[in-house]
Amino acid sequence: MADTYDLVFIGNTGRNELHRFDGTTEPILGGPIFQSALATTWSDKRVAVVTRMAERDTDLLEPLRKAGIATFVTPAQETTRSHIYYLSDDVEDRRHMLEKNAGPFSLADLPPIGARLFHLVGVNRLEFPLDFMEDLRNRDLAFSIDMQALIRAADPETGDVTYRDYPHKQQVAAMAEKIKLDVVEAELLTGTSDLEQAAVRFEEWGSSEIMVTRADGALVRHMGTTYFERFSNRGVAGRTGRGDTVFASYLVRRMDFGVADSLKFAVALCSIKMETPGPFMGTLEDVLARMRAQHL
Repeated sequence: MADTYDLVFIGNTGRNELHRFDGTTEPILGGPIFQSALATTWSDKRVAVVTRMAERDTDLLEPLRKAGIATFVTPAQETTRSHIYYLSDDVEDRRHMLEKNAGPFSLADLPPIGARLFHLVGVNRLEFPLDFMEDLRNRDLAFSIDMQALIRAADPETGDVTYRDYPHKQQVAAMAEKIKLDVVEAELLTGTSDLEQAAVRFEEWGSSEIMVTRADGALVRHMGTTYFERFSNRGVAGRTGRGDTVFASYLVRRMDFGVADSLKFAVALCSIKMETPGPFMGTLEDVLARMRAQHL
């Protein structure tokens, strides 16, 4: 019988770099899949990462292994490398550049494991072809997805990443168990920056549970009901990875709790994370204390 996990993250591991507006730089090892996976370490759930990367870079996975997260690697010619540039003091004002890419996923990259949920978290639309998502669905493998990967298209010459509408968005909405997007992605994909209306549009396309994030908080739409919770962070030094963190922690909490509680928990956890650079490094009690103090 295949080994079974509660949550399995699928995405390319990267050697990435953040370029601040003041000219300083900071390495962001791992990328979205690290931010996501490490946002679950407060839980006793079984969590794994399925990734593609060059064999010479597998040392990057050590923080995940030390955190008790299982790792499964498909060797690739290159390890994904991307850059985030803050264009002003506003951390929402940024652009992306893709320098190298580890290539797309297929069913051949999946190890012989089972999962209650597979979560697709990537940095560009090259990672998750529509065929791959259809194959997951056809095999009755439940998956969720962060739409950030599907709207980011990299120029093959310069690597500059632009945001583009995704032509198969309605198909993905109907296949995925849960959908995550932010306000920029929501406006591009649905034509509205209103969080609730964007979520309703995805609901009309077949999604049963949608999270939409914005600088001030996160909204969840589930079974016709809308929930919203404001972030309580006192700084934005750890803004990078906000969406990855809030959704990953929501997915794990949601396995045992209702939507309202899970949203409050995830927003509290992410608020703590945003106050310090890097992935979430706190404890369950840290999150529960923040919930009691500011997310009743």
